Amino acid sequence: MFERFYPDCEADSAYDIDYAGLYRQGYRGVIFDIDNTLTTHGAPATEQAVALFAALRDMGFATVLLSNNKEPRVKSFGDAVGSAYIYKAGKPGRAGYERAMERMGTDAGTTIFVGDQLFTDVWGARKAGIYTFLTKPIHPKEEIQIVLKRYLERIVLYFYHRGGNRK
Repeated sequence: MFERFYPDCEADSAYDIDYAGLYRQGYRGVIFDIDNTLTTHGAPATEQAVALFAALRDMGFATVLLSNNKEPRVKSFGDAVGSAYIYKAGKPGRAGYERAMERMGTDAGTTIFVGDQLFTDVWGARKAGIYTFLTKPIHPKEEIQIVLKRYLERIVLYFYHRGGNRK
């Protein structure tokens, strides 16, 4: 019933994922959400984020930031970490994910997505056929519409975990 929203994997943080292992498995592109995935909502890029993107480039990964936010927010973060970006992406629609793969020169079989929300991030990536990582939100303070979605996410994740899906 809720399977369309299930992530392929969960991670405590975008910074805890074994990207080198994923590269060895053949993945070549990473699409990231920004707010509450890489930094707190609206905050600039941290040194940790800058270091992560440098390490990903050194490994051979292409990256794209995919956000429903406006260009000034997404561009400033993308410039700081040295990544391509797509703003007003229309998540959970497939088009933004497909544009991100085009920019990276990857396809669904060689791309992963990392984000903190089931109903925008994960669902959209799954619709595009991309392997997904759901991260825990960095900070609990969020906009009211996201807070409301978090209640529904708990229900979906209850069934996800009950089915032994946690990876």
